[in-house]
Amino acid sequence: MLNVNNNAAQIKREILVRIARLQLENKLEDGVHYIPREMAPRGSEPLGCCIFHDREILRQRVMARLGCSVEEYDDEKKLSEYAKEALEREKPTEPFLTVLHDACNACVKTQFMVTNACQACYARPCMMNCGRKAITVQNGRARIDSEKCVNCGLCMQNCPYHAIIRIPVPCEEACPVGAISKDENGKERIDYSKCIFCGHCMSECPFGAMMDKSQLVDVLKHVMSGKKVVAMYAPAIASQFRATSGQLEKALKASGFFDVVEVAIGADITADKEAHEFEERMEKGELLMTTSCCPAYVRAVKLHVPELLPCVSDTRSPMHYTAELVKKENPDCVSVFIGPCLAKRKEGQDDEYVDYVLSVEEIGALFIAKEIDIAKQVVEECEGCKKPTASGRNFAVTGGVAEAVKVRLKSPEKLRPAVINGLDKAGIKTLTNYGKIQAGIMKHSDETPNLVEVMSCEGGCIAGPSVISNPRIAANQLKRYVESGSEG
Repeated sequence: MLNVNNNAAQIKREILVRIARLQLENKLEDGVHYIPREMAPRGSEPLGCCIFHDREILRQRVMARLGCSVEEYDDEKKLSEYAKEALEREKPTEPFLTVLHDACNACVKTQFMVTNACQACYARPCMMNCGRKAITVQNGRARIDSEKCVNCGLCMQNCPYHAIIRIPVPCEEACPVGAISKDENGKERIDYSKCIFCGHCMSECPFGAMMDKSQLVDVLKHVMSGKKVVAMYAPAIASQFRATSGQLEKALKASGFFDVVEVAIGADITADKEAHEFEERMEKGELLMTTSCCPAYVRAVKLHVPELLPCVSDTRSPMHYTAELVKKENPDCVSVFIGPCLAKRKEGQDDEYVDYVLSVEEIGALFIAKEIDIAKQVVEECEGCKKPTASGRNFAVTGGVAEAVKVRLKSPEKLRPAVINGLDKAGIKTLTNYGKIQAGIMKHSDETPNLVEVMSCEGGCIAGPSVISNPRIAANQLKRYVESGSEG
């Protein structure tokens, strides 16, 4: 995984801060035009070929942060016009990803390359095991004929000096479902009929060419109009800031939210319902059940492993149940889910109780724009306030959902859990095998798992595509958050 601390990520976050500041000052339409020029001033060292190309890419990044699709880019249209459209639109538009073709590096196709470590050895296992005769030894070094090579990797596997390396295309390599390919110009494009919105491409592109379309402008518009905007923060969000949950909630209220609710409350409801559903399914003699909290996983099953669809839990996600509670208490409020997940934008769009979905990047930018220091928030202990359970708060890490179900079962010894920790290409293959078990193509035994938890991101939601904290640091912060939950 590309380190979350990188230049592309920093630039995208800075744009969010600038947009938020302008909007809070009611200067978005007038000031947004100057952002590319301010971030790439005349005389500064260009990141690309020249300062004007840098500005053009920044202009497109601003478009994405305004919630616009860069695929609809018009170089004669002013950023102020895009800002006006963002301020006037009723709802965010699909798809929730956009590709900046001018930022795309047009990487060459995945290939194998011989390094200087090659010894041109007498055994020549690379050459001898190449079925396509793509390898020859010339001038004391192995050579790969790219016209003959089919990227099977046998040469790399057989080299005793590890002198042959594989050079992947990061976004294509990260996509578990083959939704990304090159267009006629060598630039990457996304096939949304295959895409599961896992966000892996966005996380792994070193050029930041894959961007999510922000909803921050939409949410701030409602906050500034005086509407009751309720923030619902996922357990993973509590891991992103070095502060207590109380400090985070106070900071969110200081940002303009009318009320703040933990999504871990909804996680407790999900866990209760999934435990009950699991027991019912096992009593009926069903082979297995999978969790349903990860929307990227659910979409992956619908699009790519339909054989497994009967096994997916009918229970809704913690986001849904939390939003349902929020809307029952305040029917006219604007509900805003906050999480590190791109797929939640799609789920939120399809959920009758969820109005908007913000990322932790957007909330972090809002805190900076409003000069809110979370760590300095003074919080009074609320005696008698109901807390979510520790197991509900632990939904944010791999294994947390399965464990939450287990502690709620009448006969936990009957549970045979398994976890798919990250939906990469290997994870999709594992899903396919479970689908074959369900379809009766592969054998089922008493040792076969009967509850499968699936997390699209390795490590869980704390490693989502929009996180701002290193997953290892986030895991420690989450542990403290979980430990402060109730025992119920």
